[in-house]
Amino acid sequence: MQFDPASEQLKCPFCGQTAPAPFSAGPVAPHPLEAALAAAPQAALSSQALQVTCQGCGSAVVFEPPEVAGVCPFCGSPIVAEPKTADPLIAPDAVLVFKLAKTAAQESVTKWLASRWFAPNALKRMAHPEHGISGVYLPFWSYSTDTRTAYRGERGEYYYVTEDYEDTDGQGHTVHRTRQVRHTRWYPASGEVARRFEDELISATRAVVESHLNALQPWDLSALRPYDPAYLAGFKAQRYQLDLAGGFDAAKQVMAVRIEQDAAADIGGDEQRVEEVKTEYANSTFRHLLLPVWVGAYRFGGKVYQLAVNARAGSVHGDRPWSVWKIGALVLAVLALLLLAALLLGQH
Repeated sequence: MQFDPASEQLKCPFCGQTAPAPFSAGPVAPHPLEAALAAAPQAALSSQALQVTCQGCGSAVVFEPPEVAGVCPFCGSPIVAEPKTADPLIAPDAVLVFKLAKTAAQESVTKWLASRWFAPNALKRMAHPEHGISGVYLPFWSYSTDTRTAYRGERGEYYYVTEDYEDTDGQGHTVHRTRQVRHTRWYPASGEVARRFEDELISATRAVVESHLNALQPWDLSALRPYDPAYLAGFKAQRYQLDLAGGFDAAKQVMAVRIEQDAAADIGGDEQRVEEVKTEYANSTFRHLLLPVWVGAYRFGGKVYQLAVNARAGSVHGDRPWSVWKIGALVLAVLALLLLAALLLGQH
């Protein structure tokens, strides 16, 4: 049986019979970060999970029988490697279940493709079942931490100086005028700011273009459920490619932008320069999340183009090739119209 997004039950794909899924509910508690960094991964997605590695893009894809590896959902390459027992990893804490069925996701893809001007006709076949999309749980890290930052910089305050200058009036005569010219006086500044960051979401996959994943946000994390292997039935999951430590480093880069903004606000004045920051992190925790995405890969002209669909909201983002023939036809049509307009104006 497979997990059915419409009924949120387990459903037989052949006869349609459903059965309640043994899913648990309740909040998903985070884990202390330092302790997890010191421990070795020892868990698996499920006791029956198998894992294959795509020869094309290197993604490690995990699935449960009777699901088969088939085609890589990220690059479209046939997976020919023999499945093996899934390697240990930091176990998922929570999952955001599929809400959008495959047919609805394909309809979203069809609408998205129809709105792409100058796309090759072959690209539109992606919306058909035989060139379809795959349901994949993508790995994410969620970090929460307290930060305390000492900063050093400068505060700029405006002052104005009256200057004389020459101008020309409406009759071409030279006249003398005055104007207020703004200058900035800089003063040294230093201090400390603090902020609590909650659920900073960092993608742990490198198989999907980061800009596509960012465009799929926001995710309704309030609907997270405790992880259960039954959610994998009928879907695939990708192993994280960015480990826990690397994910926290990426989160620090994201948090650094807001920390610098806090420092600038604390400096005050009319302008600010933040020259140095030193941040300490405390009470850091994390959660390993699996978020649902419908992914499709299409090869065209020797390149791989991806489409990703938020399996909760239905938003679509992706790459697209451009049809040289369609663009060329448009250019020729525009040139023909310009030539026709020139001939008509010439006769007139």
